[in-house]
Amino acid sequence: MADPLILALDQGTTSTRAILFDVQGRALADASRPLQQSYPNDGWVEHDADEIWTASVEVMREAVEKAGRPLADIAAIGVTNQRETVVIWDRDTGRPIAPAIVWQDRRTASACDRLIKAGSEERVTEVTGLLLDPYFSGTKIAWLLDHVGGARQRAEQGQLLCGTMDSWVIWKLTGGKVHATDATNASRTLLFDIGAQRWSDEMLQLFDVPAALLPRVLDCADDYGHTDASILGHPVPIRGVAGDQQAALMGQGCVRPGEMKATYGTGCFMLLNTGQQKALSRSRLLTTVAARVKGKTTYALEGSIFVAGAAVQWLGEELGIAGGPAAAEALARTAKADSGVVVVPAFTGLGAPWWDAGARGGIFGLTRDSGLAEIAAATFDACALQTRDLIEAMRADAPHAFGSKAELRIDGGMSRSAWFSQRLADLTGFPVCRSSFQETTALGAALFAGLGAGLFSTIEEAAAARPDTESVTPSDDTRMRETAYARWLDAVPRVRS
Repeated sequence: MADPLILALDQGTTSTRAILFDVQGRALADASRPLQQSYPNDGWVEHDADEIWTASVEVMREAVEKAGRPLADIAAIGVTNQRETVVIWDRDTGRPIAPAIVWQDRRTASACDRLIKAGSEERVTEVTGLLLDPYFSGTKIAWLLDHVGGARQRAEQGQLLCGTMDSWVIWKLTGGKVHATDATNASRTLLFDIGAQRWSDEMLQLFDVPAALLPRVLDCADDYGHTDASILGHPVPIRGVAGDQQAALMGQGCVRPGEMKATYGTGCFMLLNTGQQKALSRSRLLTTVAARVKGKTTYALEGSIFVAGAAVQWLGEELGIAGGPAAAEALARTAKADSGVVVVPAFTGLGAPWWDAGARGGIFGLTRDSGLAEIAAATFDACALQTRDLIEAMRADAPHAFGSKAELRIDGGMSRSAWFSQRLADLTGFPVCRSSFQETTALGAALFAGLGAGLFSTIEEAAAARPDTESVTPSDDTRMRETAYARWLDAVPRVRS
């Protein structure tokens, strides 16, 4: 018999992708579609959920066709998604009642501010591991219920369903038979008790969200039903689900306490596996579910950098460095060493550990001989220095998780650069392991699905299919590293609101 295959559906912020993997974690075929974003008001970001569904079907069919393998060889489907993006739809018609509100959307900032001023944040963090920020799904759901005519009444009567993009896609894939999510996505809603591992009645009341809207919460490797036969030709079991960053954590093989990864895309998301210990942060990091398998929950600390690759894009689009990221890097490599220039790319505020939505970007340390090369180099360095912020915060919150052999596993667009990977190692002081395969998010979803389908017996066995990595050793120039970080720590307060 042919080796079984696993189909991963990766529903991201800017694209929807499907990749067909074998059980060794090798990609055999893939297909993708770009995803349109709309910005109807200042700070608003929306997606068309129907467009996401159409693209999901198209890329799955295309990937299967490209592989040229019988559909019967596909043992399972795994789903991963942009986590906090949420949609509400009609239970009977399957039509969204409004566009999906994307994780980047800031329209509920005032609602979060009111709850903070009312003194609710400490309890919210204790229950959910999260901070009161419009980034998360709970206030988005409440906003939709309050701003779409008749929605709240219909929700209370059980006529509407809601969910993050995994729930939406699964509901559509199964022909409306399964309304479910996994524990990692649930842990990003502000509505989930991460200790008790269930929806919190207290948080549902605080955010005024009817329980009837919400999906069942299953394990990351679990039975999510079968696809409707019309989708791919015959039913295929859906056996794995995880939010994108937790899927990437799995795809990087970070299933043991102390293992950590950073994904450098538009922003950067860094997770540290803390095992079964739920480390509540004193440094304004997030405590989140890393995975739940066979009823066993592991946790992670997470830090989010709002602007990483987007800062490199800014160099081209706004500062006129033509030729894309490669040209920006080439220019940065010509910069004078130790120029003293610091760029703080707080274009949309600062993420962890600062959480300052009102911060705005700045350039510091300019002298008469500073030029575009020095600004470009400082922009790349800002991504590494923000990573250092997260490492220091995680080390303070979970010192038990940092062993002598700690390393940072990286993926995403910026990790393709050997030069940036070296700067990252030099400025953080941590060995950096650069993945040879960039689509670790899709791979993680596939590995969870393989575990759910019985192709792997343990999560450790599944994680062994992680791609090869190239190790980058940090410079021993401690003075350079600490001087650069001191300049960074001096610059950040100057851009804060």
